[in-house]
Amino acid sequence: MILSSLLAALRSSSSVSCCRAIHARVIKSLDYRDGFIGDQLVSMYINMGFIEHADKLFDEMPQRDLVSWNSLISGYSRRGLVAKSLGVFSRMKSELGLELNELTLISIISACTSGEALDGGHYLHGCAVKLGMELEAKVVNSLINMYGKFGFIDSAFKLFMEMPEPTMVSWNSMVAICTENGIPEEAINYFKMMKRYGLLPDEATMVALLQACKSLSLGKLAEAMHGVIFTCGLNQNVTVATALLSLYSKLGRLNASQKVFSEIGKPDKVALTAMLAAYAMHGRGKEAIEFFERTVREGMEPDHVTFTHLLNACSHSGFVERGKYYFHNMSDVYRVQPRLDHYSCMVDLLGRGGLLDEANELIKQMPLVPNSGVWGALLGACRVYGNIHLGKQAAEKMIALDPSDSRNYIMLSNIYSAAGLWSDASKVRASMKTKGLVRNPGCSFIEHGNKIHHFVVDDHSHPDSDKIHEKLEKMMRKIQEAGFVSETESVLHDVDEEVKINMINKHSEKIALAYGLLVTSAETPLIIMKNLRICRDCHKTAKFVSLIEKRRIIIQDTKRFHHFMDGECSCGDYW
Repeated sequence: MILSSLLAALRSSSSVSCCRAIHARVIKSLDYRDGFIGDQLVSMYINMGFIEHADKLFDEMPQRDLVSWNSLISGYSRRGLVAKSLGVFSRMKSELGLELNELTLISIISACTSGEALDGGHYLHGCAVKLGMELEAKVVNSLINMYGKFGFIDSAFKLFMEMPEPTMVSWNSMVAICTENGIPEEAINYFKMMKRYGLLPDEATMVALLQACKSLSLGKLAEAMHGVIFTCGLNQNVTVATALLSLYSKLGRLNASQKVFSEIGKPDKVALTAMLAAYAMHGRGKEAIEFFERTVREGMEPDHVTFTHLLNACSHSGFVERGKYYFHNMSDVYRVQPRLDHYSCMVDLLGRGGLLDEANELIKQMPLVPNSGVWGALLGACRVYGNIHLGKQAAEKMIALDPSDSRNYIMLSNIYSAAGLWSDASKVRASMKTKGLVRNPGCSFIEHGNKIHHFVVDDHSHPDSDKIHEKLEKMMRKIQEAGFVSETESVLHDVDEEVKINMINKHSEKIALAYGLLVTSAETPLIIMKNLRICRDCHKTAKFVSLIEKRRIIIQDTKRFHHFMDGECSCGDYW
């Protein structure tokens, strides 16, 4: 009776004083050998961070079996104490001669993985071989996961291939580490092999696969995975459905995201936040606000992530007053203290609305040290509105925070160029050259024929290049006849107007747009991805093309999705 009462007290204990009181009661009433009360006390001290107490108590225990040692190692592992875990492991081997089991190794391998202790991981791999555990599935799975986390893909592959019978965890680990290490094609290949072995994917498989699909940006592949989810009966799994709706959103398919969300029986907070993020990313500020208000009425408690997406939605739609309202209410009403992300959103919101002085004042008054996200938001607004003085200040802050980021120098150079200060712009670019910094070239991507087609400025490398450029010329003539006039302010070079027009007409977005018109049917939305912010001339071009060609065009840049239809953009020319 005393033992069961003490165990119950241990499980509910929340303070070290309570733990010490139970410890004293144990000394008075029980022998440490009675049950596993000593192990429980040691674990509790470790969980509370009182490592010296745990060590002392463990050494005082008169009888310690393998469970006791494993419990100690497991506790250290959970706290990320790699050295302590390895020390106990060595002590077990050398001093006590205990026969180790797989749980011992798994706990320490886990500690090495989380603590990024590669040398310790190699040592444990050797121990596993010496102890004859190199074929134990759980041990091998831990080693595969460890090597995957360290980026040693070949070692992980080798271990997997040598397994006599890979478990579901083994297959999932391979899919996950391929995705995490930037080889999503291999993740898909392991999934195909897994199916050939007759195994059906579970939640972990599908979440990793959907993450791989995000990297590949193939809509057809996303649709195929959606089919697999239905076939395996995972369509009502909230975690899988949330990953799927996020994937569709990232691929520009907001309608598909909405459909997936509507089919979730009981969406959890993560699913609700993912849907809100989708609205924000696609510039649907009104829908985002309505969605937020409705979910809060239905009982959702918003957190800092929720407000980041909500404020982003307000910024992308130009809802300045609404954004201010939510920014103040998040702390006053919902008890969510603003973080750097929220200040970055607010600076972006105010800056996009032309309230640069107010944005700068917010930065001065914020209780946190501004990071690159905050200064970057201000710098972007200064570029749009041509505020050289404030833009120079913001750029200098950005460069001080990250001297190796070429984008900061380019933004400052662009501000000078837009103001006609060619000498200052040249000095900034010369500084970049001296530091060995290179600008990332603009690139646009479009899916067709189950593959991604890449285009850079004035690109002639595509097999159908002649047809594409012929289509581009026809497209430009057609919209010019309809009243299109090039916005050469986007060309920040000191050259003649005719040269500027020729330069912007060869931007990668326009080439991708021409290719899309060439190879897709009128009913199919044209979805183009870009690695840089879309310029005003390309934005205007897409509006005219959507009107003349009666096409729905979706372009994603680094900030958001732009939905063009009937000569209008979802951003309202506010981005």
